[in-house]
Parts: sequence; C-alpha cells; structure tokens
Amino acid sequence: MKKLYLIVISLLFTLNCFSKDTSIEVGAQQYAEYFPLLQNKRVAIYSNHTGMVKDKHILDILIGNDFNVTAIFSPEHGFRGSADAGEHISSSKDIKTGVPILSLYDGKDGKPSKKSMNQFDVLVIDIQDVGLRFYTYYITMVKLMDACTVNNKQVVLLDRPNPNGHYVDGPILDMKNKSGVGHLPIPIVHGMTLGELALMSIGEGWLTTNKKCDLTVIKCKNYTHNSLYQLPIAPSPNLPNMLSIYLYPSICLFEGTPVSLGRGTDFPFQAYGHPDMKNKYIFSFTPKSISGAKNPPLLNKQCYGVDLRTMSLDEAAQIKKVSLDYIIDAYNTLNMGESFFKRFFTLLIGVDYVKDMIIAGKSAIEIESMWKEDVANFKNQRKPYLLYPEN
Repeated sequence: MKKLYLIVISLLFTLNCFSKDTSIEVGAQQYAEYFPLLQNKRVAIYSNHTGMVKDKHILDILIGNDFNVTAIFSPEHGFRGSADAGEHISSSKDIKTGVPILSLYDGKDGKPSKKSMNQFDVLVIDIQDVGLRFYTYYITMVKLMDACTVNNKQVVLLDRPNPNGHYVDGPILDMKNKSGVGHLPIPIVHGMTLGELALMSIGEGWLTTNKKCDLTVIKCKNYTHNSLYQLPIAPSPNLPNMLSIYLYPSICLFEGTPVSLGRGTDFPFQAYGHPDMKNKYIFSFTPKSISGAKNPPLLNKQCYGVDLRTMSLDEAAQIKKVSLDYIIDAYNTLNMGESFFKRFFTLLIGVDYVKDMIIAGKSAIEIESMWKEDVANFKNQRKPYLLYPEN
C-alpha cells in the first residue's frame, strides 16, 4: 500500500508541475503581433482546453479584447477535452460564452461545410500538439487550412512548443496507408511545431488545392528544438502526464494489437499487458470504464504485463526514438503469429515492412535501422520550414 500511495502522489505531482521552463512564451502571448490582424474581422478559432495563456483561454482573451468571435472549431476529444478518442463531436455552443461550436465534419471530405466557412473571415489556430503523426490535431489543422484556402479565409496560427520536438524518428508514412491517424508523408515523430508543419504543408504542396494559403505564424519566444518543454495542461484524456507523452510514440502501436496499453486506468500509455501474459509477468491491471475511456480494450479483464512508471522523466525524454522493443516483447510472449497484428497497426506505423519483419523474427535494432536514411532525408527536407534553432 505504501508503494501504491507513493506512485499516486508522484503522478499527481507530475501533472501539477508540468511546466518548468517559465521563460518560454507561446504564440498566443504575443498580442501585439496578432491583434492587429484580427481588427474589424469575424474571427473563428480552432482550439480546445489547451488554448490557455496562464489562466485565460484564447477565446476569453479575444472576447475580452472586443474581437468578434463568431465560431469555434473543436478537434477530437471536444472543446473541453473530455471525449473519447474518435468520439464524434457534434455542433453545440460554448457554455461560458455562447459562441457556436461548429462541426468539422459537416462538409465534404471531413471538412467544414460552406455554411460554416461563411461565418468568419479569419481563423485563429491555438492548440497544443504532441508532435506525432498519429496524433490527430495536426490533421484537423491541415483540413481547416485547405478549407480556408478554397474559401479565401486568412489563417493566423499561434504556435506552441512541441514536447517531442527534440528528435525525429520512425518510418515515413507510405501514402497508400493514409488514414485518420496518418495524413502526411512524415515520420511518426516529426520534431516540428504546428507552425512549422503548417508552413511545410504549404511549401511541399501537401494541401489539396493549388491556391496558396494565406497563413501567418506567430512564433513562440525563447523556444528551441532542444527545449524539453513540459506541458502545463494534459492535451487529451489519455495523455495525463509527461511520462505518457514521452512513451506515446512507441506505446501507441499497441492500439493495433490485442494488447492493452492502459486505457481505462490511471496510467494510460505507461504500461502494457494482456490476460495471456500471466505466465511471464507479475504486474497486473484491469481496464475499467472511466471518463475518456468509456469502453477500453480488454474491459474488466485482468491484464499482466509491464509497468513503465518506474522510468524517470529524464530517462523517458532521452529515449529519443520509436522503440519496437515493447511490441516485439508482447508479440513473442503471446505467440499468436500474424493474428497479433490488426490492420490498424499498419496504419499507425505507416509502412508494411515492420509487421512482416517482426513476424520473420527480426530484432528491433534491425527493423529500426530500416528508416534511418528516410529520417535523415526528412530532416533535410524540413529545414527551410523550421522557425526555431535545432541546437
């Protein structure tokens, strides 16, 4: 019981002490740079609960400065950040301000409708991303940029640091595997802020229109790609602390397997297990129906596996790679053969060869070496779009 108590206290301390570097200022703090761009215009925002400047939300800041905010677009997990992954968010109103929250999906190709686009002149983007190809906030951003370009709307992006922005790794998406969890030909960990990724999307012709997007990026201050920025607010229900965010690039791959990664517990993305791993592991957990994970995999089944909470934040931050060790361990332990992998695994990893090589018995080092050259080429490709120093 004493050990459990210490773990709980540690997790609470981590959540409440996310942000240690107070010198970094997010783009939303640079009022003098973007307020003039919004004067006398109808403003829409793409944001959620992470769009905070200290104790004020970007919506309240804009309304408090007499800007005419006419619409809100909210991504996966909803404007208040409490919905399950993939849960449909319908149109509604913000309870505090009454500003309409418009659906992102009421038009063609998963984009807002013409009616929605006619309700504003300029879109302000202010949302905290975690820098991974399968984290869906950037996909919504790109689709909104597309819609704004087609409808001649201005885009003002208030940039925020990337907590996984200190490295680049993972296979580049084979576009035949493009899906709702992979939209651009980028590595799993792309190491870019949303502002940089938006600029790259335009420069590399990744938008669906030939017209040029009218984009202005408001940069962060005092941020570099070596900054280990710790988030002041959990970005989504199942990324509750920095340990989960650092482990996410590798542990998320379990979503494409029968193995639980801790959804339905207090430590999602910080453990993995399965009922049939009992003979190898003593540690166990039982996924329950909770807020943000109403129907998690292996609901109410006791899972045995690996507890990654023994890893320190410094250790997790310095992994700096997409590790296949965890997946290979579970694959070998369960001995299920090819049925271990769901189609979703390939959509997450982005390429076909990883699954095939694991089945063939290749080591993590052998498989991870396959994407090293692609990563090096991508880092050169992205250089013209970087807004912050790499060293």
